[in-house]
Amino acid sequence: MITVSDLSLNLSGRTLYEDVNLKFTPGNCYGVIGANGAGKSTFLKLLEGKIEPTTGNISIDANERMSSLNQDHFAFEEFTVLDTVIQGHKELYQVMKDKDELYSKADFSDEDGVKAAELESKFAELDGWNAEADASKLLQSLGIPEDLHQSKMSELPEAEKVKVLLAQALFGNPDILLLDEPTNGLDVHTVNWLEDFLADYPNIVIVVSHDRHFLNQVCTQMCDVDYGKIQLYMGNYDFWYESSKLASELAANQNAKKEEKIKELQEFIARFSANASKSKQATSRKKQLEKITLDDIRPSSRKYPYVKFEMHRDLGNDLLKVEDVSYSVDGEKILDHVSFIVRPGDKVAFLSRNTLATTALMDIIAGKVKPESGTVTWGQTTAYNYMSRDLNANFNNDELTILDWLRQYATKEQDDNTFLRGFLGRMLFSGEEIDKKIKVLSGGEKVRCQLSRMMLEPANVLVMDDPTNHLDLESITSLNDALKDYQGSILFTSHDHEFIQTIADHIIEVGPKGIVSRADTSYDEFLDNPTIQDHVRKIY
Repeated sequence: MITVSDLSLNLSGRTLYEDVNLKFTPGNCYGVIGANGAGKSTFLKLLEGKIEPTTGNISIDANERMSSLNQDHFAFEEFTVLDTVIQGHKELYQVMKDKDELYSKADFSDEDGVKAAELESKFAELDGWNAEADASKLLQSLGIPEDLHQSKMSELPEAEKVKVLLAQALFGNPDILLLDEPTNGLDVHTVNWLEDFLADYPNIVIVVSHDRHFLNQVCTQMCDVDYGKIQLYMGNYDFWYESSKLASELAANQNAKKEEKIKELQEFIARFSANASKSKQATSRKKQLEKITLDDIRPSSRKYPYVKFEMHRDLGNDLLKVEDVSYSVDGEKILDHVSFIVRPGDKVAFLSRNTLATTALMDIIAGKVKPESGTVTWGQTTAYNYMSRDLNANFNNDELTILDWLRQYATKEQDDNTFLRGFLGRMLFSGEEIDKKIKVLSGGEKVRCQLSRMMLEPANVLVMDDPTNHLDLESITSLNDALKDYQGSILFTSHDHEFIQTIADHIIEVGPKGIVSRADTSYDEFLDNPTIQDHVRKIY
């Protein structure tokens, strides 16, 4: 158990939070949410002891082991994959090292023998004899084949390193598991595996994530960083989001009778109480939800950008035809004779276990990269707008302010300071922020700039490569809603399950041996259909 008492944190003269009192108990997964800069990752560092609080204390039960997801993908370059995973259990790994050093001594003494016996006893107590087998099994579950387990980490591509570091955090079933954006860089299959793993995890899990589906699948409580406080709320992300909206509506309608408010709350809880992310805890969670009162739900201070895409003109009979496209990266063929047709009105999600493949395909479709072979033919009535995964795309002059950068894409009618400032204000750039140089923008700010550009340039086809990357939950929600409402066609990639499920009506999975294309199929149907997944396995 973790107990946080009277905690406050002041960094560089700014109070992130104060008077925080929380209790984290085994069997629960806590999702930490909050606006960018609210201090979500900082809170995990406080729990881990990497940062000392300004006031208060954090108490963890004696002998409980804590593990966290390492964010440095290059921290273990000289170690083997297997050793990297076992290092997730620091005490066990140290015992293994001490044993090896002791037995390698040329002058092994009686004293060394006594010490070796102690180490062997500790090794057995920590289940050391099964460590390599357990680590290997974990790696294989995450898609790292056995023939790579003795390879150096430096030999692995970054996408595989991410999986190894995740295995390191999970290794040995720690009592407390801290995960900061664990789905970043993972393919959808690995994310699904992680969801299943955490859903049945018996200990404490505290996770920061921008993936709403992931939070809904694994979380039993939300840990909301807002108003300089950190509050715990029963339920998953959807429950928190809907209850926060309800609280805002109730606060705005103070004249409503309290009886009517209570009835609305009861109806709301009834809808959500059956939605348990952990089946083992469904009954207890439902009882806890039913105890919620009006005073327990609060409106959020979050701000949501205004995102809306206008159609340029109606599409004709033809939209896009891709024929026999092949492409290689560093001598490895990642697109092999890819052919498909996109019809007017289609909203297509492109998936792959290799992000390079989908990014290359999007660049080829948008005319930014030439394929080694094959053709891409757009319909005569199409006007497409492209948003690259490359954050620096369209940001060629670092000295421009946000306002002047956006002015480049404005029409004569739009080229007005009042209009542009108001437009940027709706995208949460206000006051002096509009005059910031683009060279100092964060990843999320650059994405919001790109979305602003696309809204100024009406099109009937949107091409977007992982548009939710770097965005906070509020911006993702706004973009998600805008694309659901968009009347044109959309070609996009994403690792966000809910984003794909609620937008796409056509799924194309790209493998090194071809594609699987399924029109009029939702993402969940695509994943759950055994026949489709059998076809998917054949393209890898």
